[in-house]
Amino acid sequence: MAVLQAFLIVLCIIVSHQNLVDAKFSKSMYITWGAQHATMQGNGGEDLNLVLDPFSGSAVQSKRGFLFGSIEMLIKLVPGNSAGTVTAYYLSSTGTKHDEIDFEFLGNISGQPYIVHTNIYTQGNGSKEQQFYLWFDPTADFHNYTIHWNPTEIVWYVDSLPIRVFRNYENQGIAYPNKQGMRVYSSLWNADNWATRGGLVKIDWTSAPFTARFQNFRARACKWNGDISISQCGTTSPANWWTSPIYSQLSSAKRGQLQWVRDNFMIYDYCKDTKRFNGQIPPECFIQQF
Repeated sequence: MAVLQAFLIVLCIIVSHQNLVDAKFSKSMYITWGAQHATMQGNGGEDLNLVLDPFSGSAVQSKRGFLFGSIEMLIKLVPGNSAGTVTAYYLSSTGTKHDEIDFEFLGNISGQPYIVHTNIYTQGNGSKEQQFYLWFDPTADFHNYTIHWNPTEIVWYVDSLPIRVFRNYENQGIAYPNKQGMRVYSSLWNADNWATRGGLVKIDWTSAPFTARFQNFRARACKWNGDISISQCGTTSPANWWTSPIYSQLSSAKRGQLQWVRDNFMIYDYCKDTKRFNGQIPPECFIQQF
């Protein structure tokens, strides 16, 4: 049995490379707005720069959608006084009943830490925000931000450290994103009506243009080909490496890392905002998520 399990793990690793989408920005993404403010140059198409000035921000999206897998990107955030700016990196389907998994980086005045804003939408419903400070300067160098998404759970990672988990509790009536393909989006935009201190601090346009830099976009994920992908991507098999038992729940070591992040860097958790929900905390908040 042990030999068989070892073989399956090795096979999953091999197959995972076969599921690696050729994900250079220049080949796998296109500019959706602010074309004059976005460039995909250098490093063989691996580099993306998004720019925000008083006239426009900029954004890109992937040419295809995915259902389950691991999406990762290296990001170097806007340096200096970034108050009012938001650098976004997220997965989303379309329509009023869309699903979405978010990383949003809320700028701040010089010397104050960035806020990592995470959220998840299921069937068009969000309001599941958790926010964190980072334990490093995200403007000094590139750092890896990964969304791992499978039929069992979604995990947000920063440099391989898990910062948040949202598990599948459909059997308890809690919606989970598993039936809509999602594309990958990145953008840099003016959000000074809410991003910094609830909109109290506005963008200092004398510091413009603002630039966020991206590298090494990778999608080790199942390609979305319509409704048939719901079963194809969700079926447990060696080909679908994300369905392997080793990805069904964080290891004890990873749970320890997650707890460290939550204890030291979490600054907002919707599950603890009783005033916001008039005392009716969302049902998933009563379930251990990791």
